[in-house]
Amino acid sequence: MPDYGAPGLKSRKSKPDIVVIASYVFDWLILVAVGVVGVILGNITPNKRPFSLQDPNISFPFTEHETVTSALLLICNAVIPIAVVLIVVLVFVPGPTVPAGTPKSLIWKRKLWELHTGWLGLALSLISAWIITQGMKNLFGKPRPDLLSRCQPDFANVMQYIVGFKTPADDGSLDGPYNGQLVRADICKNPDKALLDDGFRSYPSGHASSAAAGLIYLSFFLASKFAITLPFVPQDSTSADTSTVTAFPSRLRNVDTSYEAVRNNLDADPSVSPVDPATARQIGPHNAVVTSIRRQAAAPPLYLLVLTVLPFFTAIFVASSRWFDFRHHGFDILFGFIIGTITAWFAFRYYHLPIRSGAGWAWGPRSHDKAFWAGLGSWSYATNKKHWERRGAETEGIPAHRTDDIELGVRYRTKADSPSRAESSTTAPAMDDNRI
Repeated sequence: MPDYGAPGLKSRKSKPDIVVIASYVFDWLILVAVGVVGVILGNITPNKRPFSLQDPNISFPFTEHETVTSALLLICNAVIPIAVVLIVVLVFVPGPTVPAGTPKSLIWKRKLWELHTGWLGLALSLISAWIITQGMKNLFGKPRPDLLSRCQPDFANVMQYIVGFKTPADDGSLDGPYNGQLVRADICKNPDKALLDDGFRSYPSGHASSAAAGLIYLSFFLASKFAITLPFVPQDSTSADTSTVTAFPSRLRNVDTSYEAVRNNLDADPSVSPVDPATARQIGPHNAVVTSIRRQAAAPPLYLLVLTVLPFFTAIFVASSRWFDFRHHGFDILFGFIIGTITAWFAFRYYHLPIRSGAGWAWGPRSHDKAFWAGLGSWSYATNKKHWERRGAETEGIPAHRTDDIELGVRYRTKADSPSRAESSTTAPAMDDNRI
């Protein structure tokens, strides 16, 4: 690949980078380790909050057959999303913006990368929700709605287990009859320790957090890949230039891919690809035409919206089942769902561009120099350590305007940015891009 960096500097290698691969393997190992910690927490005896034997909120019957079992939950929040991500990536990635002549090896690299980030984000979402939920369950030790059905309390010696305030007797002592005071958890004599301990893990709901973490992440993923969002008009230059969000920008030649040009070209002939070099002359004159705002966006088809929100509504059903199965109180379910929603959003954005401006792509891989560590003064893990000495788009290996360096906080101009070289920059041939 030709080097467009500063003299004496090597461009990023196109062959697989062992250091970068090792850094992502390490990411997976961290997630596995955190997941194991979550399993261990599930086997630790939780704190057990005192309760009242007369509390109607924990007097519900024990449901023998849950609507959504743990096995079914695993299928819904992990197995199905894994399969859907695989199918979507294999079928739809990298999409229709791939220029003719693009090597199949490059296309498969992109597929594998999108698959990897899709699964890695899903794992991050699920395991984050899992460890947070398991830790909070043990810390709070809140009784479930069916605790008394699990408890088998020692009614004969109830006075020995009272904590806090006791009922005054007629003689002024505190030996009055039991009147709903709080009692310790050891009043429960059920020999099934696991069942009893689980009775004190009501807050927050693990089913709600896990379902939201896996299924809402899947909704985000589908919305990204199918461009399901509220119609909008791009305001920034990055979104307005569609060349920045095509599959392989460096392989485009002499194509005006500004938002207005692409939109007007589609109006002229919908069958012509906006990235086809043969249409460059047709698209160019339209670039200066100001298109009506109402013609710059449109609502996606409803069937795609239904497909996108279906995982979300499935998560709501899973969470709701914990209410009518008497496994959780309402606030436990709501808070668990919030945890899962937050981890799903964070994990998706951690590995994917914003839905409205990312055109369905995941962020690229880390650079060799910053595979494990970036250090101070660096905002991006995608650039090399001496990013300020390079000009152009590093990922694609082509010249580009970089008058603003966000990391250094300075503004500079290079010879390539001068107006006299603007024409030569826009007509540079496509590179042999083997990066994902």
